[in-house]
Formats: sequence, C-alpha cells, structure tokens
Amino acid sequence: MRFDLPFDLDSWNQVAPAALAVVLAALIVHVAARPVVLRLARVSTFLDSLAQRAERPLRFVLPLVALLVFWQLVPDTLRGIASVQHATSVLAIVALTWLLSALVEALADAVIRLHPAEGADNLQARRIQTQTRVLARIGHGAVLIAGLAFVLMTFPRARELGASLLASAGVAGLVVGIAARPVFGNLVAGLQIALAQPIRIDDVLIVENEWGRVEEITSTYVVLRLWDERRLVVPLQWFIEHPFQNWTRRGAQLLGTVLVWADYTLPMDAIRAEAQRLCKEAPEWDSRVCIVQVTDANERAMQIRVLVSSADSGRNWDLRCKVREGLIEYIRTHAPDALPRVRAKLLPGGAADATPPRIDATGWPSDQR
Repeated sequence: MRFDLPFDLDSWNQVAPAALAVVLAALIVHVAARPVVLRLARVSTFLDSLAQRAERPLRFVLPLVALLVFWQLVPDTLRGIASVQHATSVLAIVALTWLLSALVEALADAVIRLHPAEGADNLQARRIQTQTRVLARIGHGAVLIAGLAFVLMTFPRARELGASLLASAGVAGLVVGIAARPVFGNLVAGLQIALAQPIRIDDVLIVENEWGRVEEITSTYVVLRLWDERRLVVPLQWFIEHPFQNWTRRGAQLLGTVLVWADYTLPMDAIRAEAQRLCKEAPEWDSRVCIVQVTDANERAMQIRVLVSSADSGRNWDLRCKVREGLIEYIRTHAPDALPRVRAKLLPGGAADATPPRIDATGWPSDQR
C-alpha cells in the first residue's frame, strides 16, 4: 500500500533531505519520550529494567522503522531505491534482533533483582537466579539465530542456497549432527541443569578434588571460583555424566571434623569441656553440634574426633582450624605428657627392649602390675 504525498519524490535531491528529516524526527521522538518513559517505568521492576535495556537499541530501531515506512512512499522507478530498501531492511532486522535480545536481558535482570541472593537463607533465590541465567542465555542464542535467518532470507540467492541444502538434508544433517554433538550435548545439558538444577549459582562444589563456588553458568560451560582465586572451567555436559559433590544442594549448613591424636593418659572429660568452650567462644559455630569421641586407637595413641557444625562451609573451615589449634594448645599446656609418644623399656645398658611384654592371666603385663 502506498500513500500519495503533496510533493514528488522523483530524484535523490528530494528523497535524501526527506529521508534525513524522517530520521531526525524519529530521534527527536526518542529523546523527548526517554525521560517520560524512564520516570513511568519506575513503578515496576520489570518495566524499569526494560526501559534501561531497550534505550540504546530503540535509538536505532525507531529511525530504521521510520525509514522503512518512508521508502514505501518512494517510487520504485527511482534509481537505486531497491538496494537502499534492502540495506535498510537488513539494518532494521539487526536492530530489532538487538532489541529482542535486550528484552530477554531485561526480563532476566528483573527476575534477579526481585530475588536477591545476599541473604543468609538464599537457597530459593539462587535456584531462581540459576534458571533465569541459563534460560536467558538460551533465549539470546535463539534470538540471534532467528535474526540471522531473517537476514539471510532477504537475499534471493541465500534462499536458493537453502533450497539446495534441503535437498541433501539427510546426509548433511547426519554429518553436522556428528560434528556438533558436543555443542548440542552442552545445550541439552544446559536445559537439564536449568530445570533439574543439580547446581546453582554460588553453590559449593567438589569437582576433580577441587573446592570452589559456582561463579558463572553459561550455555556451554560452568566457571568455578576455587578457594585460592583460581578459576576452573568445566563443560556443562560433564556435570550430567560424572558424579560430583554439592555441599549446598539443600542448605548451606555443614558438619566438619577435627582429628587429634593423643596419649591414652589424656582425660576425655577435660577435652570435651575444652571443645565446648572453644565452640561457644567461636562466632563461626551455629550452636547445633559439638561432639567429642574417640574414633580410633593403635599401639601408640588414640584418635579423638571433634564434630562441629557451622552455617556454611567457609565458616566451618575457620571453626575447625580454631578448635584444632585450641585443643593442641590445651594439651600442650595442661597435659604435655598426653602428647603422642613411643613407649619403650630401656635395658640396663641403655638399649631399648623390643621384646613384647608377658601377659598373665589377668590380661595385664606381668611387669606392670
């Protein structure tokens, strides 16, 4: 459909100034409407994020759409108008693809802002953030592929090429499927992780004997921030095919053990009291578990295990170090003879007697009764 103008557009001397005026009018509309839209969008988190993300793409979308409408008023007999219309269509598709990608990002930002993960009990928030980030990246990929397809459809030769490729789609699809199996495998793994959520943003994982937190989940890989600030990059499909430890799957609370070896002469009641005192004075303890037990013994010493609890793995590590240091200092200060040692009976000449002691009917060594 065409509309008649009160003036003729038969040459570029008339068309070019008119097109420039259309572009300037669209930019003026954008500049004038921007503060109003930003102010009105503050009533909603989603609208505010949408207005912020869509501001830059709209700066190009509005002039290009206005030009597309204007070109419909220009006669087809104008020299070069077909090429200009085609170039404008391609640029408009690119700008609209950018705008749709910004809309996807705006939706993801709004969901993340509505579910912050800074609180102590952030399990639900981290679950939603993980789903949002993964699905947003998949949405970005879909929008880019659709935009590229629409751009190629504007070229007649590209459409002919697509028709010729479809003729051999069976063999080509098999070859491409085999070659791109890791790529598609990671995409499917990304969907599985987004829906089933074996891992989430900020989860604490043990992967390949490395302790780290999930820093980023992309459409193809996961970035773990290790305890020493290194980054471990793991393909998404690895998490589907291999077992791993997730210390925050249902909650961040964690139990940790402290192992201390001591002599049999160490009084256990005193150690239990000292462990309770150390836990109560430590801010990392969550007041749930503080248990002292003898879990092993050999011919030289006994193994004392202290089980302590904390709100998360970081605090539990610090608490274990404090309890271990405190118990060692307590034994060294109050019961130095209870430190692990090797017993031996010296012969008159000063040599050690390695002969096992004789055990009588009472079960005790006869030379120690």
